[in-house]
Amino acid sequence: MIKLTNSEPLAEDLGKLLLRVVPGGIMLLDHGWPKLVGFGEMMETFPDPIGLGPALSLGLITFAEALCALLVVLGIWTRLSTIPLVIGMAVITFISHGDDILGKGESGLIYMAVFLGILLFGGGRFSLDRLSFK
Repeated sequence: MIKLTNSEPLAEDLGKLLLRVVPGGIMLLDHGWPKLVGFGEMMETFPDPIGLGPALSLGLITFAEALCALLVVLGIWTRLSTIPLVIGMAVITFISHGDDILGKGESGLIYMAVFLGILLFGGGRFSLDRLSFK
């Protein structure tokens, strides 16, 4: 029972790995990749919630959801890579779905919380950051 209530460094780092790989991987595969491969078709009709134009809005969120999510999964520049993801999820949650945060905006809110957590605790032992910036 004591093992379940203590936080061992290995268990913490495995938890950090899990929290990086699963949400980052889902973000990349389910959101970023489709935007990346369909960029040309989506460029003119993509929503523009903050008035930057559809092409720039699509470019910024694709950068976050594809490249930054991949960097989070790999643990490369982990903390820095979460910043565009947090900003993107905040825009989606509070601007695009501001009238229904706990409905349509719920997944954005959850992703934002997870990426904020990763921003705070970093990539952990099982990240390429740790290997290269030891």
